[in-house]
Amino acid sequence: MKALQLTIEGNWGHFKKPETNNNPLTHDFITKTALVGMIGAVLGKDRDKMRFLFPQLCDDLLYGVQVLNPVRKESWGFTMRKAVNLFEKAPKHLEFLKQPKFIVAVALYDERSTDLFYEFVTSIKNSKAHYTPVLGLHNCPANLAYLSEGEFSEKRVGSFMAKCFVSNKHKLDLQSIKQFRVGLDKISTYQDNDFWNLPDRYVTIIYPSEGREISISNGEYYQYTNGEKWWLI
Repeated sequence: MKALQLTIEGNWGHFKKPETNNNPLTHDFITKTALVGMIGAVLGKDRDKMRFLFPQLCDDLLYGVQVLNPVRKESWGFTMRKAVNLFEKAPKHLEFLKQPKFIVAVALYDERSTDLFYEFVTSIKNSKAHYTPVLGLHNCPANLAYLSEGEFSEKRVGSFMAKCFVSNKHKLDLQSIKQFRVGLDKISTYQDNDFWNLPDRYVTIIYPSEGREISISNGEYYQYTNGEKWWLI
């Protein structure tokens, strides 16, 4: 599979957990659906076009994430005002990621989206974006930087060292995680043409932070051109 690696970072980020509507909490890193939205922003696709591109790109692209910085979160309070009545307001708290930074791998799984994939690769290499890419919210701008192009192998099964997230079905070597924090999250991987994250397409993942590695004694992986092994969804 043709693939791109890039870094994504910013001062703040918020990838809302759907079960926390009143005072939203954030996922620990960029979700697949948030990445698809970012791709649309870079390519200049408006909301009407993204309505149909969301399900297509969620199916046609695979992605993986390495969390480079420690996962730190802060809650901030806001006074929300309604556009129809500016005097009607309500306090609201949101949880934010502080200085998030990731390496993200994007792989072309289905050739239906070949043109969109290469248009995105070209944009990242040339540091161009039609709309400002954001880390979940418009007041959280993102910096995107090209790292490499390559290919991922076909899916393999075995033991490997992983800096990226893996699924909760992978068998971890517990001796490899005694000295640092391993995170657990449940993330969305598919959004339909009504902008709805389908509940049955959430995936539970385990990840190391700060660029560390975890040892997997058995599980699925894809091997990148440089020899790194990733789990992609």
